[in-house]
Amino acid sequence: MRKSLIAAAVAGLVSLPSVVMAQAAAAPASPHTFTGNVGVVSNYVYRGISQSAAKPAIQGGFDYAHASGFYAGAWASNVSWVADNNWSAASAASNSVEIDVYGGYKGTITGDVGFDVGLLTYNYPGSNTSVGGTFIKPDSTEVYGAVTWKWLTVKYSHSTTSLFGWNQFAKTVNDKTDGSGYLEINGAFDLGDGWGVSAHVGDQKIKGNGPASYTDYKLGVTKDVGFGVVGLALTSTNANGSCTANAMTTANDVYCWGSVAGSGKSAYDAGKSAAVLSFSKSF
Repeated sequence: MRKSLIAAAVAGLVSLPSVVMAQAAAAPASPHTFTGNVGVVSNYVYRGISQSAAKPAIQGGFDYAHASGFYAGAWASNVSWVADNNWSAASAASNSVEIDVYGGYKGTITGDVGFDVGLLTYNYPGSNTSVGGTFIKPDSTEVYGAVTWKWLTVKYSHSTTSLFGWNQFAKTVNDKTDGSGYLEINGAFDLGDGWGVSAHVGDQKIKGNGPASYTDYKLGVTKDVGFGVVGLALTSTNANGSCTANAMTTANDVYCWGSVAGSGKSAYDAGKSAAVLSFSKSF
């Protein structure tokens, strides 16, 4: 009798891990996913325009996704363009960081065709001053919609506020540029063995401000090196940021980050072609 009880006890202990494993395997997967990312770039270029005047930037963010398709996140980077727009002594700005907050919903239409809709806010904390009615606070909000097919994405973003501080050309500060739009086509190709290539073309329309409207292009290559992803991208635009006057003094100097003559601060053509090195890590 004693031997039978001992044998039964041992058998129960041996089978216990299997029961626990079966229960664990039967537990449903969490519908919530949290991810993060951090990286550094040699030049923060957004929609073809340098946001850091060809200087390095540290970037990072966090994302939440639900199995239903809803998602939200926040992302930040150091920038210099707001503070660089010292077009007069009265326009000094203290901003040095961009904080983006976004949320949306994505899903499948049919087969390989998907969609993504959402809202994105660009926030530039600090002091920002209007200059003669030609520049207003750069904080912006866009709604967007995208259609995806395998490696191809077509996306349109529509501003519900003045976009990045732009005002309608030669108008008063009250003539805001809400209703501006950005149409882009992106392709991303997986070459295998950690290699990837991408191509992009975008068209930015600033409502009521033709000189600030432009088209941008980008070609990129990435390599997953195990502990992160290394990238190289070539960007270019037809933006009229000539900086011929070494300051933002004419209608054609719209993407000329600089200041008025005599300030001692050099101007930078933010729309010119650039090569950008990057390293990013997701976790």
